[in-house]
Formats: sequence, C-alpha cells, structure tokens
Amino acid sequence: MSTTVPEAESAVEPWSADDDWTDETLALLRALRAPHRRNRAKSVAFALYCVLLGLVVWGGVPSLGLFLQASMGADYTGHGGDLLAAMPAGITAVGLTTFLLLLRDGLWRGPVVPPRAATDWLLAHPVRPRPVLRPWFWLSCAVAAFPGLVAAAGGMVALGLTVRTGLPAALGWCLLGGLGVPLLATCAALVVERSDRTAHWVRRLTPYLTLLILGLAAQTVLAVAGHPVGWLERAELWSGPWGWAAVAALAPTPAAVPGGWIAAALLLVSTAAALVAADRAAATVPLARLRERARTAAGVLAALRTVELRSARLAVNSANGSLRQRRLRLPAPRRAWQVVPWRDTLALLRSPARLGRAVVLAVPAPLCAALAHGTRGGVSWLATAVALVFGYLAVAQLLEPARIETDDVRRASWSPYPFAGLMLRHAVVPVVAGLLLGLACAGALLALGGGGPGAGPTVWLVPAAVPALVAAGLVNACRGPVRRDLMYSPARGAGGGTGPLVFAAWYAAGPAVGIAGLTPLYSVALRAGSVPAVVKASAMAVVLAVLLFAWARTRAVAMSTARPGEGAL
Repeated sequence: MSTTVPEAESAVEPWSADDDWTDETLALLRALRAPHRRNRAKSVAFALYCVLLGLVVWGGVPSLGLFLQASMGADYTGHGGDLLAAMPAGITAVGLTTFLLLLRDGLWRGPVVPPRAATDWLLAHPVRPRPVLRPWFWLSCAVAAFPGLVAAAGGMVALGLTVRTGLPAALGWCLLGGLGVPLLATCAALVVERSDRTAHWVRRLTPYLTLLILGLAAQTVLAVAGHPVGWLERAELWSGPWGWAAVAALAPTPAAVPGGWIAAALLLVSTAAALVAADRAAATVPLARLRERARTAAGVLAALRTVELRSARLAVNSANGSLRQRRLRLPAPRRAWQVVPWRDTLALLRSPARLGRAVVLAVPAPLCAALAHGTRGGVSWLATAVALVFGYLAVAQLLEPARIETDDVRRASWSPYPFAGLMLRHAVVPVVAGLLLGLACAGALLALGGGGPGAGPTVWLVPAAVPALVAAGLVNACRGPVRRDLMYSPARGAGGGTGPLVFAAWYAAGPAVGIAGLTPLYSVALRAGSVPAVVKASAMAVVLAVLLFAWARTRAVAMSTARPGEGAL
C-alpha cells in the first residue's frame, strides 16, 4: 500500500467563504464582553469628562474673561504683529513635529494596534481582519485629531484677541490644519507600520528632521525679533501639509499669503484620499507584526502603570531599533584607572544617537541664558531655570553607562572598585564631554553676537555648571528600585494626599536640587554680567557639585547593600 500523501491533502488550503465566521464571532464577542465594554465606556467617559473640564477651567473660562475685557476696552492687538510674524515658521515647525512624533510612534506601536487577545487568538481563526482592525485605526485617528482640535480652538482665541479676526472664520481656517495634519500623519504612520523600508528611512531621517524643526524654531524667534526671511518662509509654506496648515491659518488675517484656498483644497483632498487609502490598508498589516507590537504596547503600558519610566523607554527603543549600536574600536587602555572612562567613551561612540541628542538639547541652553541676561525679575529666573533644565537633559544623555550599571548592581561585578567608587568614575566622561559641548555652544553664541554687552564673563558659568548637573544626574541614576510605597500608603490612600508629590520629589530629587540650587545665583550672575558675580556663582556651583557627588555616593552605597525591593533615599 502506498504511503504517499496526496499533494492536495499536504498543502494548506486557504479558508473559503463557507468557513467565514466573522459576523458570528464578533456578535458572540460583543455579547460576552458587554459588561466589560460598559465598564470601559464609563471609564473613558469619565476620563473625557475630566479632560474637557480641565480645558474649560484652564482654557475656556480665561479666554472668555479676556474677550469680556476686550469688549470693555482692553487692547491686545499690540501682540498681533508678533503672532503673525511667528505663524509661518512656527506652524510649520508644529506640523512637522506632529508628523515626526506620529511616524516615530509607527516604528514601535502604530495606528493599528489591537489588544493581545485579538492578535493572539481572534485573528488566528478564519475571520476577516478588516472588521477587527479598522476600528483601531479610526480610534488612533480620533486620538490624534483631538489635540489638533484643541490647538485650532486656541488659534481662534489668539487671532480673535490679537488680530481681531472673526471667530467663525478663524476657527474654520485653523481647523483645516488642526485636523488635516494629524490625520495625514496618522495615515503616514500606517505606511511605516506596514513597510520595513519606510521604517528604515524614518529612523535615518529622524536626526535631520529634528535639526530642521530646531531651525524652524530659531527662525520663529528671529521673525518675532523683527528679522523674518521672506523667501525662506514662502518655500516652507508650500513645502507640504505642515506648511499648507500655516497658509490656511494666515488666510483670514491681514498677513494672508496668496493661495489660501489652494492650500485649503490641498489639505482637504489629500486628507480625504489618505484616509480612504489607509482605511483599505489597515487590514493588510501582517499578523506577526501585529502580535509583536501588541506585546510591546502591553509591556510599555504595564511599565507606565507601575511608574517604571526607564523600562518603558527601553521597551520603546528596543522596538523601534534605537538600541542598535555601531561596531567601533578604540585602543585598549594601558592604565587601570583608564578602563572605566575607556568603556564609557566606547559605549557613547557606539551609540551616536545619544551624542546627537546631547548636542540638540544643549543648543537651547545658551539661548535661554542669553534671554536671562537681557531680562529682569521673574522672567530672568524662569529663563535661567529653563537653560539649566536643557543643560541637565543634555548631560543626562551621557550618563547611560552609569544607568546601565544601576539597573542591576550585579553587572558591576567586572569592576575591581567598590560600587560607589565605580559610580563616581562613571562621571568622568560626561563631565569632560559636557565641558566641551557647553564651551562650544557658548563660544558660538558669543561669535554670533548673542548675549549683548557684558556677556563675556558669563561664558564661564557654563563649565562651572557642568559638574553639578552631571552630579545631579548621577544622584538620579543611583536612586535604585522605584519606591511606589511613597505614592500608595494606608495613611494617605491610593494616590491621595501628598503621596504623588512625595514620589515625584524622590524620583527627580537630583535634578530638582541641582537646578533649584543653581538658579538664584546664576540668574543674578547672568543679569549682572560682572566678574565678581560670575566668580561667586561658579564657586557655589562647585560646592553644590561636591555635595551632589557625595549624595550620589551615599545612594550608591545604599544600593549595593540594599535588599531586593528597597530603594535609595
């Protein structure tokens, strides 16, 4: 007897229309999940109510008050010229940022992300994917369009107060970009989710798009200061949907540019065509990719619920390919004390994205410092604090080797040094790199004539602040496991009382102390611009750095001796 299996039986036959149980399956699931859907609808309705209440309290009521004051004679038109000057490059920057954020979201999550139950069980059965996947795409569209709707309402208020534009006309024209740009970006994110080649190009172009957005922001500041670049603005306005939104927003104002109706038609037609095409393509995302992204999204959500922000960030970076390293070699160190700086330097050179983010985040710091130099009072304090925040974020990118060691103290077993001593040695490369980066930014600012007269001595505030900011980052790196007990306690109740504030103070203790300690003296020194004020502020920065390094060492000792589950104070 022959044991050969017929070819028709060995092949996997696709299921036919007779095997289609999509409608029956979805009807059964709707019936079984009805109680859960009602509870979820109540939760969503409550969250939406809270958001709308916040918008009304913090946006609607103050806006109504401003309009009442305007009706009684208050004049806000003095800011109209600045607003109109900022709109071409500013709206283009916001639109391009929207595209970049949603495209990056498409690298790891994407607009079509059903829950794990749907990807692991439901879609594995003979059901049509289109009825299952389409609702999730349209949900992503609604979530993306909501901030655009709020931004359009804000633009209506701003134009009505400062330019005296009719509110219906302002809202209608602003809605074209406020809804068209995020919807188009969501459709583009679906292309990224479906295509590995497109995702590869998004990763490669992200640094250049980020620099372009920063350039648009700088151009906006120059335009408000009275130095617009007309030909460049016209090129940006017609460069894509991000610029068409600016053309539409300018249409009902005195600064309208020719072609407002053309831009509106382009936005409407392109958005409608993209939504139709994306609606058809939503069902074609491969099942394996849906499963992978559903697991990643579930892991990120679980990390956020347990306030494991670093775990969530690592999960996102791993999914979108940001953890890939380049192969690079450096000559081996010849001295024992050079081993830790050699490892840290090699790790940073193999992750050029971190160095790039450090440079990008360092650029706004001297600009904010220049603003603090030319202002007085609370504005100077605020500008100084913002400059220090950008400086901290820049040097924090260089402390990743230290954070990797503190993720699991057993990883430090390679080192002959005690754990606390190893953590202090991890600060050498960030301090040196931060000094070079800060001096480069400050030198470029002085070369361009920024800061005005008397700004020369204040350049030395940059190297004085770097050790303190690095020490603040090291304090945060050595905080240990997340202390959720500070947020949830029987005495205060879950999330009640001052628990969240106490947790936030513990979580960001290092930068909070460092920035709060540097802001007063640095603000005074930036305003004065004198050598004695700079010397005093620099000396206090060095003292603060010593104290923060001592605190980081104490936390590192506590981490190395703590039992599992305990965190450093």
